[in-house]
Amino acid sequence: MLILLPPSEGKTPAVQGEAVDWTALSFPGLNTYRAKVLEALGNVSAHRDALALLGVGASLSADVERNTRLHTEPAAPAHQVYSGVLYDALGYQSLTAAQRRRADASVLVISALWGAIRFADRVPAYRLSMATSLPDVGRLASFWKPQISEALAAETEGELLVDCRSSTYSAAWAPPPAQTVAVNVFTETNGVRKVVSHFAKHTRGELARHLLTRRGVAPRTPSQLLKATREKWDAELVEGTARKAHALNIILEA
Repeated sequence: MLILLPPSEGKTPAVQGEAVDWTALSFPGLNTYRAKVLEALGNVSAHRDALALLGVGASLSADVERNTRLHTEPAAPAHQVYSGVLYDALGYQSLTAAQRRRADASVLVISALWGAIRFADRVPAYRLSMATSLPDVGRLASFWKPQISEALAAETEGELLVDCRSSTYSAAWAPPPAQTVAVNVFTETNGVRKVVSHFAKHTRGELARHLLTRRGVAPRTPSQLLKATREKWDAELVEGTARKAHALNIILEA
C-alpha cells in the first residue's frame, strides 16, 4: 500500500541545517526536471511582479523571496516542512518509531517543485502550486505528468494506491485506475450529501494515520481498504472502470 498526499500550501521552514542534498532525494531520475523547475521558480520569484505571477498575496512575500535562494536554504524532512490541516491530522511526530518507518516507506508526496518525494526526504520550504505556469516550463501539472509516471512506474507496480490528493495535484499524475482508490469526503444531512473541503483535508489526514497505525496487514485491494476505513467511518466504495479509479467515499455527519 502506498498513500499519495498533496503538499501543504503553508510550509514550516527549517531554522538551521544543511541545504538540500539532491543526490539523497528519492527518485533521482527526476533531478534534471527538479533543477529546471527550481531555476524557473527562482527567476520568477526575483521578478518585480513575482506575487502576481505566482498567484499569491502580499502576506506571502517572504515565502516568495525565499524561493530565490532554495539552493542554500536549510532543509528538513518533508514531514516537518509540510504542515497544515491534513498533516496535523496525520500527526507524524506522535507516531511510534515503527509507525514512522511505515510512513516513510508508504507515503509519497506529489510536489510542484520536486515531482515526487518521500516523507524522509530533506527539502527546504518553498512557495509553488501545481496550478502555476512557469516560463520555459509551462503548466506544472502537464510538465510533471510524464516524468512522474516514468519515475514511479516500478515503485507503484502491484501496490494499492490510496489517493488523498486534491484535484490540483491529481492532475500531475494519473496512476493505473485498477490499483488506485481516490478518497472523497462528504457530509450528509437528511439524505443529502455535500462535498467538503476543510474537513476533507482533515479526514484524509486521519485516514492516512489510521492506515499507518492500525494493527494487521495493510490493505492490498480496494475492498480491503473499504473494510479498514469502516473501522472508523461510514464509507462506501464505488467501483472504477478501465479509465477511472475506484472511489472511496467517506460520509461524515453534518
